[in-house]
Parts: sequence; structure tokens; C-alpha cells
Amino acid sequence: MADRHERVLRRGRQADRGGGPGGVLHRRPVHGGGQVTQRRNILFLMTDQHRVDTLGAYGSRLAGTPVLDELARTGTRFERWYTPTAICAPARASLLTGQAPFRHKLLANHERNVGYQEDLPTDQFTFSQALREHGYQVGLVGKWHVGHHRRAADYGFDGPDLPGWHNPVDHPDYLGYLAERGLPPYAISDHVRGTLPNGGPGNLLAARLHQPVEATFEHYLATRAIEQLERHAATGDPFFLQVNFFGPHLPYILPDEYFDLVDPADVELPRSIAETFAGKPPVQRNYSAHWTFDSMPIETTRKLIAVYHGYVAMIDAEIGRITAAMARLGLHDHTAVFFTCDHGEFTGAHRLHDKGPAMYEDIYRTPGLLRVPGHPAGQVRSEFVSLLDCTATILDLAGIDPAPAVDSRSLLPLTAGDTVDWQPDIVCEFHGHHFPYPQRMLRTDRYKLVINPDSVNELYDLRTDPDELLNLYPLPELAPVRAALLRRLYLLLVERGDNFYHWMTSMYEVGEVSHDPTLSGLDDASYPPAASSPETPFP
Repeated sequence: MADRHERVLRRGRQADRGGGPGGVLHRRPVHGGGQVTQRRNILFLMTDQHRVDTLGAYGSRLAGTPVLDELARTGTRFERWYTPTAICAPARASLLTGQAPFRHKLLANHERNVGYQEDLPTDQFTFSQALREHGYQVGLVGKWHVGHHRRAADYGFDGPDLPGWHNPVDHPDYLGYLAERGLPPYAISDHVRGTLPNGGPGNLLAARLHQPVEATFEHYLATRAIEQLERHAATGDPFFLQVNFFGPHLPYILPDEYFDLVDPADVELPRSIAETFAGKPPVQRNYSAHWTFDSMPIETTRKLIAVYHGYVAMIDAEIGRITAAMARLGLHDHTAVFFTCDHGEFTGAHRLHDKGPAMYEDIYRTPGLLRVPGHPAGQVRSEFVSLLDCTATILDLAGIDPAPAVDSRSLLPLTAGDTVDWQPDIVCEFHGHHFPYPQRMLRTDRYKLVINPDSVNELYDLRTDPDELLNLYPLPELAPVRAALLRRLYLLLVERGDNFYHWMTSMYEVGEVSHDPTLSGLDDASYPPAASSPETPFP
């Protein structure tokens, strides 16, 4: 499998060794943090719905991801990189703004929006506009999916941003790309889907694509990204280029070369496939039925996981074409490179597919790689970091004050190898998909607490139960842990200004409060000012 993948990768590299603008970008010095720094070019590579365990750098033994593994080897791999919310548009809006979803208020995807705001406010701060105002070329190629009416160009991006949640194979630019090269049109067979509770056909999960690799949407996007790199390189000005692949989001639609790359017999099923949903919020069982897991044989699940890994391998090869072009253009030593995604994917874990109202590691912990020229290579950092932190990091690389990215913190001290005082836990949130469903999560070194106002809360010991099968929340022997986590989450939400804390005030023992959570202003005796005292250490 690895040899076959390397042949595909090598073929892509050879195709991109042609002519084009060369040389190193001219970078103008700017003042930042009291010293003169060089503004970096920035290449931001992003996938959609990407499991962390599909990369070799994170332990995968299937298919292989040599390009991304090389990025990890020459840069920094973040072991605990989380999405602020496991849903496309809100997560991408958080990257654009540096604000948590509850703050920017774009809380759901347009396609299944249930009444939430559909676009960011017109006066919303975004890193792209800040970069352009400071002399950067700013490009975006691929998936947009930040709001509905306002497009990437409205935020200062150049390039062919594309609408929708999955490869828009009827887009005129893609059809023109096929026609110019004499490539065959999109056609699929071997549909993989289950049966819905109402007896109808389930959502398409995978299919075989009857096109060569060169005609795939992924190859098309990489080609457009290389063209954009060449335009940026020709000007000599610093640039930011974001390349957003639509995959490996389901349905996994791949040509033979990748659809059959991984033998299903080599697939190790996730241990959480033993999920019974006992003691869990009932919505999880409903989602399992919606995604038709139990209506398909286990052999189909193995094949789906195999095809998913093939999808990741195909995208890795296309990223290889982009990084090879960057080297050809003389940009490698002067360009910071990010790789991450908006959120993860279940792919059969917990008898689920896609993502949804279940705050498991499968969809909240994601890959995060960052190579900064001049910073140490091969680092592994264990701090809890977030997609949100990319915003401040991008601004920091450009020598711009990151202060407007209020929920974001620059990762550059970490990639520089510094010892940094960093928050020892992380808060994530969810607001719904298909229907409103608010959740908040606190992840610490050992434990995870999930608050589900309409259902049972969840508590997992990730040291003894990394697959999150046993909900420990009701166990009396865990009362001290539960109390400490509730208190910690409550205080963090109050500090952030996330009004979700009001529910926690009345429903759980969160300790003393220093405010009137009734908002009445008429009952000070109920909530007297709390004396300041050291917080109880949390686990």
C-alpha cells in the first residue's frame, strides 16, 4: 500500500516540476512586540471532518501520509489540538474571527440551520481583512462554508472559493477544468448506504468514482492552489494562502486507486463500536439510527473505514503537489505552514457516522501541525490548544497585534520551544445540527465533563477508559471529581462571558458565586458577594 501511494505522490510531484516564477518573496520588516521581525508567508492547509488517527505522525499504520508526516517531522505536532465546536461553519467562523462560537454567534451550518444567525456581522473582525490592510496578498482556494450570503471575497480573500458542504462537482470552474484537459465527467457506482428508521435509503456514505485521479475534485483544488501560489510568488509581496479541501468529509467518493488502496481485512475496528448507549444521552442512540449503523453488516463498516483512510491518502498526495510547488518557487524557507481541519469524524466509532451532539474525542480532538522556518523541528507539544489559536498565530506571524482575536492565543512560543504558562484544560461547545442542542465540555489531563441540559450529563476517565464507553457521572465515589470539574467549568464560562453558566448556577453545586445569576438585581441576600479564596485543585 505504501509503495502504491508513493507512486501516486511521485507522479504528482513530477507533474509540477515545470516552469513558473521563481525566487524568494521579498518580505518587508515590520515592528511587532517591540522588535523588528520579518513577516512570514503563510500557507494554511485545511481538511474537513478529519480523524486525527489517520496520520502516520499520530500513529496510523494504514495507507500512509508521508507528506503530512514530513511536515510533523520538520515542524511541531500538537498532541492535544481541539476544535472549538464539531460543526463546519461555526468552527470555520471561529478560525476567521478568533472568537468562540457563543461570541461570534454563527452557530449552525446553513444547510440544516434551525433559526440561528446565518452570516457574521458586517463589522466583525477577521484576520483576512487585517492581513490585507497590512499589505498581505490573501487567497483562499476550496471550501468556504462560513455563513451563507457573504462569500470569501467579502472578507478580503482572492481565489475560487466554493459553496456547499461537499465537493460541488457541478461548479462551472471545475467543469471548465475538466473540459480544458479532456477529462471525463463525474460518475459514481458501488453506493454504500444503510436504511433509515422510516424505511428509506440512508445518507450516501461512500461510492466508487469513475474518473482518473487527475479529474478528482481534490486534484483540481490542488492545481488551483498551485496557480494561486505562482501568482503570489510573482509579486514579491508577503502572502497568506488558505487551501480548503472538502474531504475526507463523507461521502467518501474515490477513484479505484484509492477506493481499494486499503484492504478492509487490515482495518482494526474502533473499540467504541461496542457502544451500548447505556447511561448516555438518548440523542446518541437516535443519531446512530439516523446514520443507519445497525442496518449495515460489520464488513461494510470495515470497508468504510478503509475507504476513509484511502481518502486521507489521496489528499496527502495532493498536498504533496502543493508543497513541491512551494519548493520549486523558492518559498519553502520563508513560509510558515499549518495543517489542521475544522473537526473530526466518527467513521463507525460509537456506532455513529458524521458528527453531532456527542462530544467524544473522535470529533473534538483533531490533527494540528505547524512548521515555522527557524523554529525547532520534530517537536511534540502536549498543551491543550485549539483551532481558535490559529487566528492569533497568523496575526503574530504577520507582525499584527492579535488582540482582536479575543479567544485566541499565539502558538509561536510553543513552536519556538519555549516553556510557556498555558491553561491546563480546554472548553468546547456545541449548539446543534438538525435541531438545537446546546452542550459544553471541559477536558482536563485525565477527565472529560459534558453538560447536557436536556439529558444526563457525562463524565469520562480518559486514563482508564480512552474510548469513552462508561459514563461515570452518577457514581457516588466520583463526587469529588465531579464537583471540582463542575466548579472549574462554571468559572471558565463566567470568565468567558458564556451565558450557559446560568443553567449551571441553578442546577449544580458550583460553589460560591460573586454575582446575581437571577439577573433580577432585587435579591442580593440570595447571592451575597463571595469571599475570595483559593480554588480547589481540579483533576
